[in-house]
Amino acid sequence: MRHRSVGDLMTPAAVTVRTHTTSEDIARLLDEYDITAVPVVDGDDRPLGVVSGTDLLRRQMYGGGSGGTAADLMTSPAVVAERDWNAVRAARTMERHGIRRLPVVDGAGRLIGVLSRSDLVHLFVRRDHAIQEEIIEDVVVRTLGLPPSALTVEVTEGRVTLSGSIGRRNLVPVLVRLCEDVDGVVDVVDRLEAGQDETAPRAPHTTTAG
Repeated sequence: MRHRSVGDLMTPAAVTVRTHTTSEDIARLLDEYDITAVPVVDGDDRPLGVVSGTDLLRRQMYGGGSGGTAADLMTSPAVVAERDWNAVRAARTMERHGIRRLPVVDGAGRLIGVLSRSDLVHLFVRRDHAIQEEIIEDVVVRTLGLPPSALTVEVTEGRVTLSGSIGRRNLVPVLVRLCEDVDGVVDVVDRLEAGQDETAPRAPHTTTAG
């Protein structure tokens, strides 16, 4: 299965502002186009930062009222994605930087679109069941040779949670790594319980009479 690319998922960039755009004009654009943030670009359409509705609100609450320009308000430098990135890489970038929108650039660094978290959520929600099936059938059963009921695999928006008991401790990192390689997986949460490795000394078996 091929990862969907950012270029397939993004919304083409229709609204941008320059560093000298006033906060009043930015607020009007957000309202007019029903968007939550707008990229700030230079004269060559290269992203410099992003101004969000939250930035405007923060300015009003803590900056002595409205006023100011995009240069004063924007979060900078801009964290961007390239259009040939796959969706998983974009999702991990958003999570790492704590952002909900990524400007998308072409090979020359010019803005061509915007990718929002909602774009990715729709993709991953549709694929969660497929990811779960692939992990159970291909990783747990075929690769590791365990019964499908051996582990509990939960998938939410591409985030995999593994729980249950696995026989050998040295299988845990292998299982996690195999799950991370499954198409569409954003992150793997390990809640597995494991016994001793096969190479570990075994405790002597004792029997207690009842």
